[in-house]
Amino acid sequence: MNNQRSLFFNVDWFIILTYLALCIIGWFNIHAAVYDPENPSIIDLDTNYGKQLIFIVSAVIIGFVILLLDGKFFNAFSPVFYGVTLLLLVVVLIIGRNVGGNQAWIPIGNFRLQPSEFAKFATCLLLARYLSSSTVKVQEIKTQLVAAMIILIPTALILLQPDAGSALTFSSLILVLYREGLSGYFLVIEGLAILLFILTVLYNKYYVLLGLIAVVGLLVYLFRKNRKMITVFAIGFFFSILFVFSVDFAYNSILKPHQKNRIDVILGKVNDPRGVGYNLNQSKIAIGSGGMWGKGYLQGTQTKYNFVPEQSTDFIFCTVGEEWGFAGCSVVIGLYLFLLLRIVVIAERQRSAFSRIYGYGVASILFFHFFINIGMTIGLIPVIGIPLPFLSYGGSSLWSFTILLFILLKLDSNRMGII
Repeated sequence: MNNQRSLFFNVDWFIILTYLALCIIGWFNIHAAVYDPENPSIIDLDTNYGKQLIFIVSAVIIGFVILLLDGKFFNAFSPVFYGVTLLLLVVVLIIGRNVGGNQAWIPIGNFRLQPSEFAKFATCLLLARYLSSSTVKVQEIKTQLVAAMIILIPTALILLQPDAGSALTFSSLILVLYREGLSGYFLVIEGLAILLFILTVLYNKYYVLLGLIAVVGLLVYLFRKNRKMITVFAIGFFFSILFVFSVDFAYNSILKPHQKNRIDVILGKVNDPRGVGYNLNQSKIAIGSGGMWGKGYLQGTQTKYNFVPEQSTDFIFCTVGEEWGFAGCSVVIGLYLFLLLRIVVIAERQRSAFSRIYGYGVASILFFHFFINIGMTIGLIPVIGIPLPFLSYGGSSLWSFTILLFILLKLDSNRMGII
């Protein structure tokens, strides 16, 4: 009894209250996004907003059950969680239900389970277990390769669905490796790869290669007395050529037309507000029309008349912008920034490497979803289709984010000696 009393007294209630606030904000905005005048009650269980209430209540129960478990359980059973999610990712490719071109859901009665969501916390756990070993050093090539495999296996299975948005989420875990000692050059390389990708999509690949030759030639001239740097530039140039041709091949031969179109719209290659750019155009109209204070709850015309597709899931932020305005958007963004900063603080104060590494995994996953989802609704990022944590409609995403977050809270409570 004393242990349970200590648990609920010492657990980080700032994060729990922020979590509950985001869930409630999401619930009300889902109600507005799919409002049905024939079923106006927000607790009508026959509607999506009624179902979201069930998801929220069950998520809270799951969260507090996690707090009652032994923190060592998550370290010990991380390979089991990882193995089960990989199995589910294989199963979904065989018996999964195809929705919107992605075979990502396993039907269970009236509910659809999305394994890719649960793979996120499982991958964070196993990565933290591996990197926290006393014999492992992130600076070693072997460690980097094993860590990459832990991340890339679920990523590859998710790409087979194909769900590029969920797969890209795992790329954020490079921040975990960077925190644990990975050279900053890898982040520079990732940034340059993004730049090369954009240039290759926008321009003919041979123009990009000519630009590379010019840049590398200039660098070689400037560092002509440093053989080591010249070798680095030569290796970088070789892999850059391979990358450019790979991007060109993937863009023209692997990506589906709707995926290419989304990239073209966001990069300005095409202007199609009534076609492929419709979602983005309506999204920006909805957010912009809210002004400073918004149109009021259930008063958004873009929302009420279903101008924005997928508004209760991927585009839930549009409802916030239209009905609650700039002020409402600022509150939501502020809550996310507070949550992320608090998670980083918690991660840094951990006594065990496992807890610290897992904490940065949580921060990386949540930041990626937050930044990409809001970025795509305002036209800064291509529309790749990932939920906004705790706000978007859906049981799988809400439960997985809850598990992800509350495991960290439990590990933090162990740090305070309340097992």
